Amino acid sequence: MNSSLEKFIMATEGPKALATFFLFINLLMYAILVVVAGWALNYGIDETPQSVSELSLPARLFPVYYPIGNLATGFVVMFSLIAGLVGVAASLTGLQNVVQGSTSGLLSAAASSVMAWGLTLLAMGLACKEISIGWRTAGLRALETLTIMASGTQLLCTGAIHAALPSTISQPLFTGRA
Repeated sequence: MNSSLEKFIMATEGPKALATFFLFINLLMYAILVVVAGWALNYGIDETPQSVSELSLPARLFPVYYPIGNLATGFVVMFSLIAGLVGVAASLTGLQNVVQGSTSGLLSAAASSVMAWGLTLLAMGLACKEISIGWRTAGLRALETLTIMASGTQLLCTGAIHAALPSTISQPLFTGRA
């Protein structure tokens, strides 16, 4: 094998290995996030009939009431659940695409990673709002912490995938005439 080709292959494996590591870590974090958000949603659904009976009319209009948190809890739980599910899907497909190593696969992984990061940032913003409002239980504090940590690791994952992109692009994507 050519010496320069070996150096090129060795240089391109670093960003892909880093992206694979972050994708695997994110897969675990998002799976835990989905479990905790699912628990909070289930708890809210189970406790709504008892909790709503003594509340005034505007609070009874919402389908799920969370007696374990404050007014932002419903939004945090729902957006964390959505961000977690999209994050799991993006991590699974990203792992497959990064291991495959094609340019189109890495571009797909980069796009889904950015989408998962955007949704996680939205859930993180709502978690920060819930923290600023005040009272919540330990389960919700765990959900908030996981959401904030997932937004940071998803940013690192997105950066690692984007760092692996230049190593696979050796020619222009579009060679057609305009």
